[in-house]
Amino acid sequence: MSISLYEISVGSYVQILEGTLNVLAKGAEYFADQGIDADALLDEGLCDDMLPLSFQLRSVAHHSLGCIRGLEAGLFQPPPEQPTRSYSEYQQWLAEVKSELEGISADHLESLMGKPVLFKMGDFELPFTAENFVLSFSLPNFYFHATTAYNLLRQRGVKLGKADYLGPMKFNT
Repeated sequence: MSISLYEISVGSYVQILEGTLNVLAKGAEYFADQGIDADALLDEGLCDDMLPLSFQLRSVAHHSLGCIRGLEAGLFQPPPEQPTRSYSEYQQWLAEVKSELEGISADHLESLMGKPVLFKMGDFELPFTAENFVLSFSLPNFYFHATTAYNLLRQRGVKLGKADYLGPMKFNT
């Protein structure tokens, strides 16, 4: 079986982005019902030395759509400074990221197979092929940040389960 760069990247990103949007929607509803300002949660982390929810959500976008842009350019770097967003603005932005990913053609992505991609952070560099970058760097980071966002909302009392996180799965039919 050959690997499809489109399915391992866009297919995975869209599924978990849908789950993340669902988690954020349940969080918004819960916080509204509890009289909690959802925007205040954006500055909270799971522990003192962990980056806050706002960073987790930016990273979900960066390690999905940003990854695809990095594959196209042959260079992936940490994201540039981002504007301050509200909780609802993050929801809207992630929905836009998902929509943009859904518009990427499989043929376009398959044309990037084997292409070199350089991860660069300051003077530190790691060389990859497109598929190895997705499999060993982008996807693990993407899942980590999506899971951390889920955990932050769970920690605050939002009633969530694994199915909320997983999004729409692909079944044999």
